[in-house]
Parts: sequence; structure tokens; C-alpha cells
Amino acid sequence: MACADVDMEIQGEEMEPLRAGRREAPIVRHYQASELLPQPKGPLHDLLKKQPAVLGSLQMMSGLLSVGVGFIFATTQDMSQSLCTLFRVSHLTGALFIFAGVVSSLLSRFPELLQTSLRVNCGCIIVAVTAACLISVDLAQWNQQNDQHLKMEMLELCVLGLEVLLSVILCFWFLKEKRAKSQ
Repeated sequence: MACADVDMEIQGEEMEPLRAGRREAPIVRHYQASELLPQPKGPLHDLLKKQPAVLGSLQMMSGLLSVGVGFIFATTQDMSQSLCTLFRVSHLTGALFIFAGVVSSLLSRFPELLQTSLRVNCGCIIVAVTAACLISVDLAQWNQQNDQHLKMEMLELCVLGLEVLLSVILCFWFLKEKRAKSQ
């Protein structure tokens, strides 16, 4: 919506001359705003232009994929067969990234969640790197009898890479906004 700081008085109201005893309707000229005023910026305006909710939605989707892979591991493998199954890596990272995605998506409605979202995404990076290390150890000690699980662990490793990338981007944006807000 445009705002203007100009005189709102209608300029040039004139009456047509009387013709044959009838009075014509007045001719009215309209005004046109000559200067637009910018709207005041809301909290986190610059950050929200980058749309962190989109990355939050991607975090939620990759978290759901991780939880799904975790259920497949839990139902098809023995606990002693892999560290990923033993420590429930997929479930933990999936739940954490779903939570991080929800918090990042809610940032547009609740700007006070900026600090919380930054902390959650930093925690996600730490947990995802730890989970990637556990999966890498599993892959290094893999035997040839469970090839389908090898592919699933590679998929989980790729999903973790995506999740880390999303969290790093969001943390960078949140830190940049936090610094701009404190100045």
C-alpha cells in the first residue's frame, strides 16, 4: 500500500457556465501523489526476504526422510549389526531436524524465536556431524552380506549432508541478522 506526504486538497474544482438556465455538474480534477513514502520495516525484514521458512520446510522433509530410514533400519537389522541402528542415529537426527524446521518456519510469525532457531540449528550441525562419523565407521566396517543396508546408509549420509548444508545456511543468515539487530 502506497503512502504519500502531499496536500490532499482537490485542485481545480470549476463550475461550467450556466447554459439555458441549467446548471452543469462541476468538473473535478483529481490529485496524484508526487512522493511515495517507504513503509516501515518490520522485525527481521531483511532475513524474511530470504525466506528461511522454505529452508525450514526442507529441513522438515529431510528429517521425515531420516526418520523413515531409521524405521527401516530398526525393523530389518539387528542392534549389533551397525552403529547407526544401535544409537538410533536416523531417529535422533530426523526428530531434531523436524524440530529445527518447525522453529525456522515459525520465525516469520514469531521474530523472538531468532535466538532459539540459531541455537537449534547449531545443535543440528553438531549432531549431524557426529552421526556422519558414526555412519562412516559403519561403512568402513561393512561386510558384504547386507548390500541393501549399505545403500540405505549411503542415503542417510547424503541426507545428513543436505541437513548440514541447510543448517549452515540458516545459521549464517541468523548470525548476520543478529549482528545487524544488535548494532
